[in-house]
Amino acid sequence: MPSDFEEESGTLGQVTVRPRTSTKVADKTKLLPPYSVVLHNDDFNTVDFVIEVIVKVFKYPVEKAFALTLEAHETGRSIVWSGSLELAELKAEQIRSCGADPEAKARGALPLKVTIEAQ
Repeated sequence: MPSDFEEESGTLGQVTVRPRTSTKVADKTKLLPPYSVVLHNDDFNTVDFVIEVIVKVFKYPVEKAFALTLEAHETGRSIVWSGSLELAELKAEQIRSCGADPEAKARGALPLKVTIEAQ
């Protein structure tokens, strides 16, 4: 069994014990898992409003925002962004803070539903 000490014999049979000078240190940096901001489909907010929010929050081109909106509409969800947990929380809150589509509020529209998921 390895020890943290080295033994050294002296000239008169004495044993000197001293700590080892080299220690093993785990310098491996652990990467945090990426997190995804997931946009969920709803039946109240308009497609145009959803595209506007995505462009505003993520600065995506309209074509990419349209593709992500269409994916959410057709499959029920779309990953709109991935990165660190802190930024994912910020992006999700920015989406929610845009509120509901003003034109659809009378029909019961709520802020866009987004969740954060570890990948």
